[in-house]
Amino acid sequence: MEDWVVCISFSFISCFLARRSVDPVTMAVSTSSAATPILTEELDIVIPTIRNLDFLEMWRPFFEPYHLIIVQDGDPSKTISVPQGFDYELYNRNDIERILGPKASCISFKDSACRCFGYMVSKKKYIFTIDDDCFVAKDPSGNDINALQQHIMNLLSPSTPFFFNTLYDPYRQGADFVRGYPFSLRHGTPTAVSHGLWMNIPDYDAPTQLVKPSERNTRYVDAVLTIPKGTLFPMCGMNLAFNRDLIGPAMYFGLMGDGQPIGRYDDMWAGWCVKVICDHLGLGVKTGLPYIWHSKASNPFVNLKKEYKGIFWQEDIIPFFQSATIPKECTSVQQCYIELSKQVREKLGVIDPYFQKLADAMVTWIEAWDELNPTADHA
Repeated sequence: MEDWVVCISFSFISCFLARRSVDPVTMAVSTSSAATPILTEELDIVIPTIRNLDFLEMWRPFFEPYHLIIVQDGDPSKTISVPQGFDYELYNRNDIERILGPKASCISFKDSACRCFGYMVSKKKYIFTIDDDCFVAKDPSGNDINALQQHIMNLLSPSTPFFFNTLYDPYRQGADFVRGYPFSLRHGTPTAVSHGLWMNIPDYDAPTQLVKPSERNTRYVDAVLTIPKGTLFPMCGMNLAFNRDLIGPAMYFGLMGDGQPIGRYDDMWAGWCVKVICDHLGLGVKTGLPYIWHSKASNPFVNLKKEYKGIFWQEDIIPFFQSATIPKECTSVQQCYIELSKQVREKLGVIDPYFQKLADAMVTWIEAWDELNPTADHA
């Protein structure tokens, strides 16, 4: 009897261990060095900017093998200098209006939210986006951190949104599922988003900046974790990667900046939409490693002018997303996003007319995405 139980148990466990095996590409990433970049033909780096991109020199060992999409904000007549040796395409406001026509109205102006235009024109499977005031950080041993490589590792390994593993990411080398973790969930789910963090200048809101003007993040936490299903998070766009095929159409950074009553909520708005849709479609979102070095603190008084309405509105926005549900008939990202736009109009539109305008822009964004990506399956 005992031998029979052991045999059945071994077969049961072996089945699920086989289902959670990591693919060869992931193994290659985990053992590769900066000299052997991975997915160079499948990933674009998107950078929004208003200035010369001298910061790329520090990233050259890691970024040079990849294609860059630079989205120039502000005055389109200004010339942006890009260091030699990088493969890139650059779009300014004139280009955005030429390519999208009237639908260019959905792309923010004078705000880093313009970066999402780069997501739309990319034809690659993966996107990594970074701000131009972010530099290479060092790990506790003093080694340069290849942030891009870590993001790729995060995206190529599964997520575990349905049951929390107390040893964090069980797919990392040297880790595994702890005792009590259901074997039926150990195969994980595809990872759509990898959200990285920052050393030095934390990503604080204006009130926190004002009361902690000298605070710096010096803690390096060697951990990656999946954000559980049903839990929202404040997504930061300065060190972010995602699977464009899985979640790209939902990565809309909203209407911010020039002519809008709110700013600095672009990435967080996208993150709330993305998380609700990922939960609905059974996709994963990871946060933690990699770190970058955030070099410049923005002006808290300028930030407060941009944020103050959002600080009040978010007390209604967050409960809205916490209670948002998407019908099971919505099986594509586009369908989910259009459904969310309807709910934004109905439930947030009563707070301020801005949200009605934002709901319209969400629909316009999807229409523009589908025009530039006509082969995308969103039926």
